Amino acid sequence: MTFFLVSSIIKLLVIFTMTMVGVALLTWLERRVCALMQDRLGPNRVGPFGLLQPAADGLKNIVKEETYPAKADLWTFILAPAVSFTPALLTFAVIPFGAPLHTKWGDVSLVVADLPVGFLYILAIGSLGVYGIVLAGWSSNNKYALLGGLRASAQMISYEIAMGMSTVAVLLVAGNVSLSEVVARQQGSLIYWNIFPLSLAFFIFIVAAFAETNRVPFDLPEAEGELVAGYHAEYSSMKFSMFYIAEYSNMVTASALMATLFFGGWDIPFWSRDDVGPLPWWVTVLTVLSFFAKTFFFLFLYIWVRWTLPRFRYDQLMALGWKVMLPLALIYLTVIATAIWFFHDQLGWAYDTRFSLALFGVNLALAVPLVFVLDRGHIVAGSVQRRRA
Repeated sequence: MTFFLVSSIIKLLVIFTMTMVGVALLTWLERRVCALMQDRLGPNRVGPFGLLQPAADGLKNIVKEETYPAKADLWTFILAPAVSFTPALLTFAVIPFGAPLHTKWGDVSLVVADLPVGFLYILAIGSLGVYGIVLAGWSSNNKYALLGGLRASAQMISYEIAMGMSTVAVLLVAGNVSLSEVVARQQGSLIYWNIFPLSLAFFIFIVAAFAETNRVPFDLPEAEGELVAGYHAEYSSMKFSMFYIAEYSNMVTASALMATLFFGGWDIPFWSRDDVGPLPWWVTVLTVLSFFAKTFFFLFLYIWVRWTLPRFRYDQLMALGWKVMLPLALIYLTVIATAIWFFHDQLGWAYDTRFSLALFGVNLALAVPLVFVLDRGHIVAGSVQRRRA
């Protein structure tokens, strides 16, 4: 019991520290990548390559004056950033970030809390962050902030259904809601990674993840050009920073979840040494590096998309969620569940290379009408198509 408690406290401190430092460095990375895409330098004065710029910004926000609107609901106004900030940090607790570490006292699972219902925990806790945004918009007693809060709640409700349903296919293949079991099922071969047998589920998940984290092209709740920063318009100092920490923490969690559900988690591609335990410590370190490399790729994708695509209009965003994503998730889940039942129960196939390739073929057959037939400017239509209609 002592070993369990000590190892759990160490994992908790390590993950919390890495998340906070990683969020700070992620803001620096976003500004540098943005500058690179716009042919300028970005932060480069504070520390080598501007690496200390996030520390300078954090210090500035700590010492800035706290302002409170005269007509705001004071305690709700103060509570809202914490309500948005806390779930963003809690969701990473059930994501396995490496293979179990073998020690002389026993094996240490590299996950803060290896819950048997880890995926359901993420859906439950992750959905609580919207309450902080709604409370911030309402308690500010500002019409722009209120509109931002209402947009955030409508957007999250719209896309969270599609996100949850897209991951049901992963649970059908894995046969378990524990994220450690989901990772274990993807080991052995690259073709076992869920990105191959569940390609369309990944497409639905990544689009919904962009919407859930309020990132471009789905950043309508804080559209600067029309809502004056939206729900945090009245916030200042560290309360303002906590909303950004929550946004970037949600990005980290969503990226880690994409790597875990669809890209093998900590599994090292093209290498079977990490498939059978107990593992030496250096193999465990390599699995941790593999997991964070995959997570970093999706974080870079978030930044890349932000500085490449324009945001949707609000009617386009809602139409995409209810008229495209939700029906697509329902149809896909029905088809893939039928295919799994047919291959497994009727043909007697085990979950092996043949099974994975067959599901990959089903996804390709579904992708053809999705890419070449779906939408074509009828639902998410620009101003030119609407005028012609």
